[in-house]
Amino acid sequence: MEATPQEPKKKKSRISAVDVRSFGKGSNIVFNIIVFLFALSCLLPFFFVVIISLTSENALTVNGYQLWPKEWSISAYTFLAQNGAQLLRSLGVTVFITVFGTIINTTITSTYAYSISRSNFKFKRFFTIFCLITMLFAPGMVANYIVVTNLLHLNDTIWALILPMAMSPFNAIVMRTFFKRQVSDSIIEAARIDGASETRILLQIVLPLAVPGIATISLFAALGFWNDWFNALLYIQNDNLVPLQYYLMRIQSNIEMLTKNLGAGSQYASSLAAVPKEATRMAMVVISTVPIVITYPFFQKYFVKGLTIGGVKE
Repeated sequence: MEATPQEPKKKKSRISAVDVRSFGKGSNIVFNIIVFLFALSCLLPFFFVVIISLTSENALTVNGYQLWPKEWSISAYTFLAQNGAQLLRSLGVTVFITVFGTIINTTITSTYAYSISRSNFKFKRFFTIFCLITMLFAPGMVANYIVVTNLLHLNDTIWALILPMAMSPFNAIVMRTFFKRQVSDSIIEAARIDGASETRILLQIVLPLAVPGIATISLFAALGFWNDWFNALLYIQNDNLVPLQYYLMRIQSNIEMLTKNLGAGSQYASSLAAVPKEATRMAMVVISTVPIVITYPFFQKYFVKGLTIGGVKE
C-alpha cells in the first residue's frame, strides 16, 4: 500500500486589516515638544494680557510691560466696577443677543444650505449664485442703515443687533459643502422610500448627522454676535440696549479723549493720572475674552467627530 505524499502545510500569513504605522519613541517626544511649544505660544499672549491687567499703573509707567511685575493691583477692575450696574446690564444684553442670535443664524443658515445642497431642488443653482453674490458684493453701510432704520424701523431696538446678522452667506456655503459630502443621498432616498416627509428627514436624519457642521457655524455665529459693536454704534441710543463690546469701547474712547484734551495744568489732571489707562485696556480684553474661552471647549469636541462614518455601506 503506497503512502500518499502529504501536502505541505500552508504557512498562515498574518494579514492585518489596517496597516498601522507608528512613530518611534524619539519621534513622538519631538512631536510632543513641538505641539507643546505651539500651544504655549498661543496661551502666552493671553496670559500676558491678564498679568498686565493686574499690574499697577505706576509699575507700567516706570518699568513697562513685565511678565512678573513688581507691583500688583486690581485698580483696573475696580475702575470698571464703578459702573458695575451698566456693565452687568451690557453683559446681559450681549449674552442675550449671542444666544438668541446664534439660534436664529444657525437655523436659517442650515435650512438654506440644506436646500441648495439637494440635487432634486429645482432652484438650487439660482439660490447658490444668489448666496455667492451677497457674499462677494456687500451693499455697503448706507444701504444697510436705510433698510434697518427707514424700511424695517428697527433702530433703538434689540432686533437691530440680531437681524442684520441673522444670515451668513459664508456659513451657508460651508454647510452646503458639508451636507453634500457627509450626508449621503442614499440615506435620504431610503427615508423617502419608508415614507418620511422632508421635514422629518431634515429633523430626524440630516440634523443629527450634521452636528459637527452645525456646531462649527454656531461657534462662528456666536463669535460674531459676541464681538459685534458696530451695529450698536449705528442703531442704538438707549443705554439699556448697549452691548458689552460697545460699552467697553465707550470707556476706552472716553479715557483717550480725556488724556488728549486735558493738559498737565488742568484741575482734573490729578484725577486723570489716577485712572489706570493701560491696565484698564487689558482688563477690558480679559472681560470680553474669558466667556468665549470658557465656551469654546464645549464646541471643540464636535469638530473632530465623524458621525456619518459607517452610515452608508459601500
